[in-house]
Amino acid sequence: MKKCMDSVEKTQDQQHPQYKRDRATVDTLLASEATEYNLSELARLKIRYRGFPGARDIQADLEKVMQKLNHTEETLYEQTRKIHADAQVYRRQKNDQEDWL
Repeated sequence: MKKCMDSVEKTQDQQHPQYKRDRATVDTLLASEATEYNLSELARLKIRYRGFPGARDIQADLEKVMQKLNHTEETLYEQTRKIHADAQVYRRQKNDQEDWL
């Protein structure tokens, strides 16, 4: 029965439209330090992939980054709210497109 349930879960996994770009960002986060920009990116991706039925590798790696930086979701969001209140972390790109969700 468990094998049947595992195969059902796998067939329901979805490919996120931003997967390729996000995978590269997560790889950078895994190898980087806790800058304001990196913390903001981590928080943004945690929100994007919360409850998403797929991209399990990204979700697992985001958890690794959280542990590496010694953050819980609560402490991460608290810190990034302060960062965004004090500074403009994201500068507009030439195409003026925002990439939140």
